[in-house]
Amino acid sequence: MILVLEKGITPDQKSNIRRTLLKKGLIVREISEEGQSIIGAIGKGNQDADFFQQLPGVAEVIPISKSFKLVSRELHADDTCVPVGDVMIGGERITVIAGPCAVESRDQALTIAREVRKYGAVLFRGGAFKPRTSPYSFQGLEEEGLKILAEVREEVGLGVVTEITSPTQADIMMKYVDVVQIGARNMQNFELLKCVGRMGKPVFLKRGLSATIEEWLMSAEYILAEGNDNVILCERGIRTFEPYTRNTLDLSAIPVIKKLTHLPVIIDPSHATGLREKVAPMSRAAIAAGADGLMIEVHHEPDKALSDGAQSLYPQQFGQLMRDLYVIAPVVGKQLDFSYLDKAKAVDRLNKAKGTDKQRVAFLGEMGTFSHKACEQYFGEKVEPVPISSFRKIFESVKRGEVDFGVLPLENSLTGSIHENYDLLLEYDLKIIGEITLRIMHHLIVRPGVTLDTITRVFSHPQVFEQCRQFLERHDDWELVSVKDTAKAVKQICESDRLNEAAIANKVAAEIYKMEVIEEGVETDPRNYTRFVIIGTEQLEKGPCQKSSLIYSTGNRPGALFESLKIFSENGINLVKLESRPIPGKPWEYMFYVDLEADVESDTFKPILAALVEKTDYLKILGSY
Repeated sequence: MILVLEKGITPDQKSNIRRTLLKKGLIVREISEEGQSIIGAIGKGNQDADFFQQLPGVAEVIPISKSFKLVSRELHADDTCVPVGDVMIGGERITVIAGPCAVESRDQALTIAREVRKYGAVLFRGGAFKPRTSPYSFQGLEEEGLKILAEVREEVGLGVVTEITSPTQADIMMKYVDVVQIGARNMQNFELLKCVGRMGKPVFLKRGLSATIEEWLMSAEYILAEGNDNVILCERGIRTFEPYTRNTLDLSAIPVIKKLTHLPVIIDPSHATGLREKVAPMSRAAIAAGADGLMIEVHHEPDKALSDGAQSLYPQQFGQLMRDLYVIAPVVGKQLDFSYLDKAKAVDRLNKAKGTDKQRVAFLGEMGTFSHKACEQYFGEKVEPVPISSFRKIFESVKRGEVDFGVLPLENSLTGSIHENYDLLLEYDLKIIGEITLRIMHHLIVRPGVTLDTITRVFSHPQVFEQCRQFLERHDDWELVSVKDTAKAVKQICESDRLNEAAIANKVAAEIYKMEVIEEGVETDPRNYTRFVIIGTEQLEKGPCQKSSLIYSTGNRPGALFESLKIFSENGINLVKLESRPIPGKPWEYMFYVDLEADVESDTFKPILAALVEKTDYLKILGSY
């Protein structure tokens, strides 16, 4: 059952409620949901709702209908994110775990770890204890394998995931690994589930070969009941009548799980299909279906692998898959961050150097705007978002050191460039240090209880009205009221008591202000993406960059622009953007903004840069990232 506590509850009253629950033999979990304190009470004890309703400080008692309690969304409405070092499993950043089925040697593990990290994996998988169908198959290197995994963590910087097969292995697992995995064959080994619950380390719980979703969640309940809330569910395929794949990957389990439980869900397409050529398409489908991440087997010499070589990707195939996922992720509101680990470590270094708890990052508008979402997806939870009222003030704040970084929208796939920010990049001596692309989805948001037929006035940003023109034309009697940003529109209807008003904004703003979405995806064109850049006084991460931005001007003579572009062509450098902007104070003269796929600040680019300087009247490097 759930005990909703009164807002004015005293510490003594709360302590008395906890003591009473514990005396009744109940498991107690205290949770803060959307500003409301609640206590979950689960167990075999006497759960007389009327008795608990009478306790001082209890506002309401709500029974939990599901057989699984602690993992249920009834008890915990918000998604759980599981921390593993600098990695957060769950949320809006996709987690990719990669590595061989089994640790075979030190050289094998380190070689594969370096490859998968290079392509964007954030955790390393590898079996040291291998439960196999045949007693004559390779059973793993056991503790020696765990030592190799620990070396991978130290040498390569990847947290390690491995399978525990017996409670007797708990002590050495605590010593060497970051995440313990419960394999499919052990999903209902209840003594092992209790053991990992008591260990306290994050647990990777695979679905059993023939387990129902409810049985799977009840296994997770065993772990949470022992006090360990850091459980990650893994769908790895179930046994069916179909012989063409090793198992049948149940992608329909993803939306079902997301509705039933707050725990993150990872997909293992390698064990699900058992065939290398099937891994990539199933991985793409899993992310499109809403999975929080993937566990993928990778081997540099799969034909020589001692375990499951046929389903292991070559490193280059893994790299191509990661590029595909990078493109797919924004469609479902997520990000695949190739520099996830480097970025986290860089922010930590800055925090230590400056003696601060968190770096401050400025964005335009209120909490809940797309700029705020871009900030969170790029940096994760490592920074403090700072809302600021104008683009120029963001530049000024970064320049004066009041904030460490700024997040700026630079161009939209439908409406083009935000020219003010291009002009500010020219004016200020700040660098572009990163970029992120978000899919822009607009929703019609109202106060609880308001219906579509009662709306007469809608608030949003003028650009949003343009992007939702087709939807708004169906309601041409609505009054459209322009505001500074979309989150401000939601805040405005929240603070108003009028029941005829609505806002168009993103879902996050509705959640922040406790409003309701009554129409999803009201934008005219679903191919609506905005590219945001991160600005700062210096690079966040050291090392090679894949992209650079320049601005330059050429003389007013025939072929001047062509001569500059010819330099890029002759050196095989791909331009991904070229745009002209008027030079302030010089009518009919133009600057050219260029984005290119190269690191212009690297030593190898110096001769090309020198040639470009010769062909231009003015050149400024806006940043490499």
